Amino acid sequence: MNRLLLRVIERVVRTGNLAITGADGQTHTFGDGSGEPGHVVIHTRRAERAITFDPTLALPEAFMDQEVDFKKGDVLEFLRIVYVNLGPSGNVEAAWTRAVDGLRHAFRRLQQVNTASRSRRNVQRHYDLSGELYKLFLDADMQYSCAYFERPDMTLEEAQLAKKRHIAAKLKMSPGQSVLDIGSGWGGLALYLSRAFDAEVLGVTLSTEQHAVATERAAAAGLDDRVHFEIRDYRSLSERFDRIVSVGMFEHVGVNHYRTYFNKCAQMLKPDGVMVLHSIGRNGPPFATNAFIRKHIFPGGYIPALSEVMPAIEKSGLMVTDIEILRLHYADTLKHWRERFLANRDKAKAIYDERFCRMWEFYLSGSEAAFRWQDLMIFQIQLAKKNDTLPLTRDYMSKIEKTLAMHEAAHGPELPPPPRARRKRSVSGKG
Repeated sequence: MNRLLLRVIERVVRTGNLAITGADGQTHTFGDGSGEPGHVVIHTRRAERAITFDPTLALPEAFMDQEVDFKKGDVLEFLRIVYVNLGPSGNVEAAWTRAVDGLRHAFRRLQQVNTASRSRRNVQRHYDLSGELYKLFLDADMQYSCAYFERPDMTLEEAQLAKKRHIAAKLKMSPGQSVLDIGSGWGGLALYLSRAFDAEVLGVTLSTEQHAVATERAAAAGLDDRVHFEIRDYRSLSERFDRIVSVGMFEHVGVNHYRTYFNKCAQMLKPDGVMVLHSIGRNGPPFATNAFIRKHIFPGGYIPALSEVMPAIEKSGLMVTDIEILRLHYADTLKHWRERFLANRDKAKAIYDERFCRMWEFYLSGSEAAFRWQDLMIFQIQLAKKNDTLPLTRDYMSKIEKTLAMHEAAHGPELPPPPRARRKRSVSGKG
């Protein structure tokens, strides 16, 4: 094995049970022998050299190209051993990749110049993949964001429904209000809010695939008079809304555009309006996007620290009324996704190919590992324009969630609430 790589691994892996076979066929063991064993085989010297100097990018790429395999354990088990040794901040890793990671951090703003046209291309790279692929591992409602596990024994479907209830409770909606869903995905949250509160919902997305599916779903549910989906950049909107919600979209905004994002949301929110922002964040200080994720999974994506988000909110005229940190909820969500993907791996390979399957296996495993053993988390920020828009305590959230859960238990989550007389409204919510 490459001597430099050997010394690096010896320095990093002090606990655990890891074996690595190098391109020369020799096997080296690392750690104190505790825990589940992992065994990595590196087939080429080229892969050894690349991993030595840029492990965060070169290791997953070598796995994609079948230059690295896992003989015992899998990607997740290997990352567990490494991350447990590194700790949440990964300081030991920086000792040998400081120069590369430092450059990525320094130039992260250049990597996130997400103009409207560039944002559209970035979204298409990931979200315009075959819808059949996503059906292989997502829940039936196609929720591609962190679920909310009220109980550890919840199914993925139950936890995703609980997530929608949780967000709806924070919006504290009244019947007939107008809602903007920024980054509306396959439409599940917009349809849920319309059913639960007889709401007029506009969902905007940059994905043609998601737009087509969401539009079909609204028509099939008989909600296309109240729920509309458009392929639009949030920056082009001029309407005003009672409520704004954004789930899993802020990671694609880019740190350069935070001021624009919150200023625009403040313009679109009515004086008594409420907004809920649900996004991946990091508990540690600002850092560059993981190189593998940025190159192969989410080009233009960035995971912010709260210290980068709050100044933009403060300057927008919006006030923070509540912040909640969801810690291991996404790790558990990704566990479900990873297991479902691997169970349907042959079907995914039939849609794409072996290299794609290896890329997604590393993506799902690496993401779960980052939430479980590194510094990633979910933040939900509730925003308003006025100090007295929302109740003084958080009790109302639990009450709304319980009411919604009781209605769903009695009627099912797909059924609308009892009909009521309503006037004709514009989905824009103007006035």
